[in-house]
Amino acid sequence: MSKKSRKNGHKEQDHSQPQSALMLGIDLGGTKILAAVVDQQGRIMGSAKRKTRAERGVEDVIARIAKTAQEAVANAHLDMSLIEAVGIGAPGVADYNTGVIEFAPNLDNWTNIPLGPMLQQALGVPVFVENDVNAGTYGEASVGAAKSYASVVGVFPGTGIGGGIILNGELWRGAHNAAGEIGHAVMLIDGPRCGCGRRGCIEALASRTAIERDILGEIRGGRTSIVTQLVNIETEQITSGTLAKALEEGDALVTDIIERASYHLGVFTAAMINSLDPACVVYGGGLIEACGPAMLPIIRETTYRYLIRPVEPEHLPIIEAALGDNAVLVGAAMLASASLQGVRR
Repeated sequence: MSKKSRKNGHKEQDHSQPQSALMLGIDLGGTKILAAVVDQQGRIMGSAKRKTRAERGVEDVIARIAKTAQEAVANAHLDMSLIEAVGIGAPGVADYNTGVIEFAPNLDNWTNIPLGPMLQQALGVPVFVENDVNAGTYGEASVGAAKSYASVVGVFPGTGIGGGIILNGELWRGAHNAAGEIGHAVMLIDGPRCGCGRRGCIEALASRTAIERDILGEIRGGRTSIVTQLVNIETEQITSGTLAKALEEGDALVTDIIERASYHLGVFTAAMINSLDPACVVYGGGLIEACGPAMLPIIRETTYRYLIRPVEPEHLPIIEAALGDNAVLVGAAMLASASLQGVRR
């Protein structure tokens, strides 16, 4: 990745690559594939989507990714020959150097799958593979809400809690490609059991899944909530949209649990800042998109209260993500662009 000049924690834009360069960004999820042609400013010129169908096997998924990518190029009224590289964000642990997905439980337990080389063979252009939330954080730091900052921590609460870490303009992957698994930082010893098998992870305290668990527990214990009018709690999930509706209606139970989750996230965010000293924290994901107005003020107030070094909020902002559902594919495209520059040198 090309080095960018920095001053006071901010970064200047890098203009070393021609502005006409086009990348393909792909978001590979457990249920759907999103692909888009992305320019150097992060603008989407054409996109396509289809279901993942991971249960059909690796080769079928690779073929579906390739077809979705080709459709995105066609929808942009372009030819694949104009695409310089492909960046793909995938769930799980990815080795960026080899393009191998080491483990992806949400993709039918993929293990050591050479996604990058297989997709490169199918499309005929360089392919760079990254963890999806790492890519999303990089997108926000490159062309999204955090683009003015060189060091950024991304926190993305949803079904779980994902994260990414940008230090001095570089994505920090760690010694074993597992950096950014912030959802499994233990915040409450012997707390609720997490999906990873441990207890007290922030994901078990403040993800949408954890919030749903706590709401259902309270309802079954006798508390009333408008949630029972909005969904069938025996057969339907309590989505982020349902939570937002309940908050709008002033539902006391949902408000209590959202506020508690936000407090946990604030304590957690302070711990991340105390450890990494970023210039900015960006919050995104489905839960924040739906419930951010209720959650972010509590997250901010709690975070600043627990910082080891007092700081004015304007000097360490906690901001909402700007790229929405496109964060992963845009970030993957920006990573591919930066990596291609490095290859060319």
